[in-house]
Amino acid sequence: MGAASSVEGKSAFEVLEEQNAGTSSAIIKALADDPEFGKLSKFEGDAIVSRDTEDGEKLAAGIKLSIAQGVLPELNPPPTYVTIDVIGKTPDEVCEVIMAHMGSAAETGAVVVLCGLSGTGKGTTVARLQERLPAGKTTGWSNGNVFRSLTLLAATWCEQQGLEAFDAAQALTPANVDMFMAMLHFDKFDGKWDIKISGLGLDALVSEIKNTDLKGPKVSKNIPTVAEQTQGAVVKFAANATKRMGDDGLVVILEGREATVNYIPSPFRYTLTMSDTAVLGQRRAAQRIAAETLSALGKDASPDDAAVLDAVKAQLAKMVAEIPAAA
Repeated sequence: MGAASSVEGKSAFEVLEEQNAGTSSAIIKALADDPEFGKLSKFEGDAIVSRDTEDGEKLAAGIKLSIAQGVLPELNPPPTYVTIDVIGKTPDEVCEVIMAHMGSAAETGAVVVLCGLSGTGKGTTVARLQERLPAGKTTGWSNGNVFRSLTLLAATWCEQQGLEAFDAAQALTPANVDMFMAMLHFDKFDGKWDIKISGLGLDALVSEIKNTDLKGPKVSKNIPTVAEQTQGAVVKFAANATKRMGDDGLVVILEGREATVNYIPSPFRYTLTMSDTAVLGQRRAAQRIAAETLSALGKDASPDDAAVLDAVKAQLAKMVAEIPAAA
């Protein structure tokens, strides 16, 4: 990492501490000729594709169920996306493509939909967009808290029915899902957009309980089941919420899978891709190595460049040793 970081005038440890795209690039450059890094990268890349395919199939099944139930219409044809190949582009260059396409909407308010495989830099792009777009006029949206709110309501309903455990068959009937959705109110509270949960004895803003009740065990262990069966209802809720914020002058950035975000009204849709899919695995491997190396060294350490590289190689060796023999 020393040679890669010296160009920027930073020590290898300073680059490591940043834990960003630059850190990953430095590690990839330092380990480019190491066959062990190639092995870890292939393992991570295969895992990304497999996991994303599985997740995509589950989401598509949920959308298909919602269409069959009449909750969502079938989109034929689906909306089109601007494809951005991130190979050779910095996060800022990716943002520039998006902002140029948005034009004046970047100032007046819009909904931005961002898709792509894990590892293509969606999270980094969202963060940089929020930094570059007008301050105080940009916000993110995640369906996760809506699913968690629904799960909290469904689990509470089960408790009030005297059920010994969460029962999806009883809790998630179409009538109950409609009832739970009616208990979620998206509006401005004290001048800020938020979701209020009102029903079954619950009365709280999502922003106030997102790191407590919404991450408690009765939500965490049941959210996969709830999410699979309520895709349509949540997508409609999100479509309405993001449109209202966009109409209010905010730039709303929504990251997700095409199967679900296709239903979010917006002309600003982007898919991040990698023409060289091997880089997916390299990035993920580098991210893991960076995080573990910093943890092992400690944030208060002050190692020289050679010591940082030794620590990086030690974490690489450890991770390669943990790869299953069948992989």
